[in-house]
Amino acid sequence: MDDVKQLVAAIKKGDLKPIYFLMGEEAYYIDKISDYIEDNVLDDSEKGFNQMVLYGRDVTIDDIVSNAKRYPMMAERQVVIVKEAQDLSRTIEKLVEYANNPQPSTVLVLNYKYKKLDKRKALFKAINKNGGIVFESKKMYENQVADWIRRVLAGQNYNISPKAAQMLVEFLGTNLSKIDNELNKLKIVLPEGTQITPDHIEENIGISKDFNNFELRKAVGQRNVLKAHQIAKYFAENPKDNPIVVSVALLFSFFSQLLHLHGMSDRNPRSVASALKVNPYFVNEYLDAARNYPMKKVSYIIGILRETDVKSKGVGANAIPQGDLLKELLVKILG
Repeated sequence: MDDVKQLVAAIKKGDLKPIYFLMGEEAYYIDKISDYIEDNVLDDSEKGFNQMVLYGRDVTIDDIVSNAKRYPMMAERQVVIVKEAQDLSRTIEKLVEYANNPQPSTVLVLNYKYKKLDKRKALFKAINKNGGIVFESKKMYENQVADWIRRVLAGQNYNISPKAAQMLVEFLGTNLSKIDNELNKLKIVLPEGTQITPDHIEENIGISKDFNNFELRKAVGQRNVLKAHQIAKYFAENPKDNPIVVSVALLFSFFSQLLHLHGMSDRNPRSVASALKVNPYFVNEYLDAARNYPMKKVSYIIGILRETDVKSKGVGANAIPQGDLLKELLVKILG
């Protein structure tokens, strides 16, 4: 995120590079940088003749080079943006000749999503050597996303409670574009300065604040049998929004973290949060769960979760409804 801010700040100052090769697993930042260049480098009066958007599936490397070598018309520079450039992965190294001698008056932007250049090959070296930028947008781990949400909102004069952030992560996963879309919906209806709560998430996005995987994990950790089975019943009635594979994956991660916690001698909350890579707000839940589940029980549960994961994917359990599988799992965990 800081790298993106620095890159955009340089562009804003007019420090433009001849090539921006934007690559990596996280499409969100690739789109953000590309869109910023598309919207801000040229004035509206210049864009008609000097800004071109191409798509990898429709062009060849020769087409890209031909457009990049054109001179701008009545402007200082031109912008050529290639979206979905990963569709050219088999021939992308042919761009090396242009990268070795880029047109100074062209800003060439390549959006190379879900793939990466081989840093040992000539194109990567040529872009770096000749004043271009290769930016890698790395996929975030799930335990990093809640903090990302907090930082994004803080920059826009909003706050969010830890539980509300966790609800978004568990419902939307690590897809930053989806999360950003939902945050934009919230910002439309909530004034600046608002602290976003679970109630706001439930009312405006439709994620139940009481019946979700976050609450299921909490109920299991507390050995709250009634609450856990109430959530399982809700999931069984709403299977499309609550697939069992997600619940099993979350519980597997939770009990794996408990196993790690049992092996720690330092139970200081800050040390636990750092070791388990969780928000300090949730540390007490893990400490309580560790008291409720001895190490031997945790190891047993991890084995049960592996079996359920296989069954949930249709191996040896085709006729068992997913709701029944989850209820059976909870009986084994909580029994």
